[in-house]
Amino acid sequence: MTPMAYEPILPRLQPGEVDRERRDPVDPAVYEQAARIVEDVRARGADAVREHACRLGDLAPGGDLVLSPAVCKAALGTLRPEDRGALERAAERIESFASAQRASLTPCQVTVGGFEAGHTIAPVDRAGCYAPGGRFPLPSTVLMTAVTARVAGVAEVWVASPRPAPATLAAAAIAGAYGVIAVGGAQAVAAMAFGAGPIPRCDVIAGPGNKWVTAAKKAVVGHAGIDMLAGPSEVLIIADGSADPEVVAADLLAQAEHDPDAAAWVVTTSASLADRIDGCLAGRLADLPGGKAASLALRNGGMVVCGSIEQAIAVSDRLAPEHLEIMTERADSVACRCRHYGAVFIGRGAAEVIGDYGLGPNHTLPTGGSARFGAGLSVLHFVRVRTYIRELGRPDARIYKDAAVLARLEGLEGHARSAEARIHPALGTA
Repeated sequence: MTPMAYEPILPRLQPGEVDRERRDPVDPAVYEQAARIVEDVRARGADAVREHACRLGDLAPGGDLVLSPAVCKAALGTLRPEDRGALERAAERIESFASAQRASLTPCQVTVGGFEAGHTIAPVDRAGCYAPGGRFPLPSTVLMTAVTARVAGVAEVWVASPRPAPATLAAAAIAGAYGVIAVGGAQAVAAMAFGAGPIPRCDVIAGPGNKWVTAAKKAVVGHAGIDMLAGPSEVLIIADGSADPEVVAADLLAQAEHDPDAAAWVVTTSASLADRIDGCLAGRLADLPGGKAASLALRNGGMVVCGSIEQAIAVSDRLAPEHLEIMTERADSVACRCRHYGAVFIGRGAAEVIGDYGLGPNHTLPTGGSARFGAGLSVLHFVRVRTYIRELGRPDARIYKDAAVLARLEGLEGHARSAEARIHPALGTA
């Protein structure tokens, strides 16, 4: 009897079949609808926010758009001690890492031709931090965004989350948020970008969300800064024969359970490991809550067997995944040769899940291949690097003469004359 063909849980692909299609990070149809909501909120303010929030089930008629720090603090008091402790410890670790990042950003100065040129680091005044609240409330995202903004020096940090759970409110209290905007979607992003009644206008909007949130963030660029256009979550694991298939399977499912649109990849040098991982996935899916969504997500990724670790690295770089895990011998060496990823987790114990839950580095990361040109959320998103030029006393006339020459090269006579107006003995110019 011919054995039945076995369809693997992770699609099997050849290395040459793997490539990242450069899709628009925002669906055009979704963008069109989200942009209409954004413009409505811009025009009508809080009334529009409330109408859209009630229509979408985020807010009861007459419900509060903004929840005060006192409400958040009360929610913190209702948590079980172990839950509160875990949130507070995660916040401490995130703050410690963000503080180290902030300390690495220093002013600079250099003396050139009788001038001092340099830059200063200055935080924005107000930040809006979005935390999803749909299938899964994510208090960890509140900490990742709001704590990071506060450490950057932002004076006023707001959190937006639809139907905020007690844990979300508690996380906002721990993070020191000014308040929680109790709506989500495009209307929340628009409210933070333009201001709406009790919701103040924010300078930067950060944090992941669904496709409506991402589309709205694109629509408000230019009115507010954003961190990135984040899409569904992704993980790619580079593994050799030394990897534990149960651990690999567990990490794949940790990402796959986020969303049916998530993606999980394994790139391995071991065909036998690939088969064992598939078996472990089948066993773990059997009793995983939300296993149906995870199964769908697994179909978006794949299992790629490579002939060498160099080929595996090349496949990973083509995909530029949000999360990259290295489970190989000499994992440090492999990680050093990888070039494109949002965050890398090196070694069996460096689980992506501890990145999600507050070891320190941020879990808001570039997706969809945008790790080729972007990076994860950090204090950098909440500060401005501002340059200055200061006259020191006796500028070098050649600076002005060169400026005049270059201005005329570009056909800008007014610029040239502005430079030459400073070449005068009375100004002390050499």
